[in-house]
Amino acid sequence: MKSFLVAATAALLLTGAAQAEGNLAANGTDLTLEINTVDLKFSQEVWELETGKYYQLDITSDGNEEISVVAPELFRNAWINQIVVNDLEVKSYGLYSVEFDDAGTFNISFVPIRPGEYEIYVPGYENRGLKGKFIVK
Repeated sequence: MKSFLVAATAALLLTGAAQAEGNLAANGTDLTLEINTVDLKFSQEVWELETGKYYQLDITSDGNEEISVVAPELFRNAWINQIVVNDLEVKSYGLYSVEFDDAGTFNISFVPIRPGEYEIYVPGYENRGLKGKFIVK
């Protein structure tokens, strides 16, 4: 039993060392959400993510209606690196929502840190089609 514990501990230590090497933000995975406010549709409704991976989410609205896009549980359980709008960066401690007054794109760079299922939606329209979820494993 003792040799099993030593082997298991060594395997965990080696795995942890391998994950800690390199620049996590160097090769982020691109994610896209396009919001059609005329047909009340998200371009995608489910995203599967992994904890500890770096993602760059582009959220684009067609601008036909003023909307807010919220994903509070996802953003509460993720490290937010930055938010980019028109090549201007915001370094944020936390994030609740992004709001569109016109057509445009927000780029949110983040790392999920806790597994779970997290909704993203447009308040008031979630039951009409503007809703999706992130499954973080």
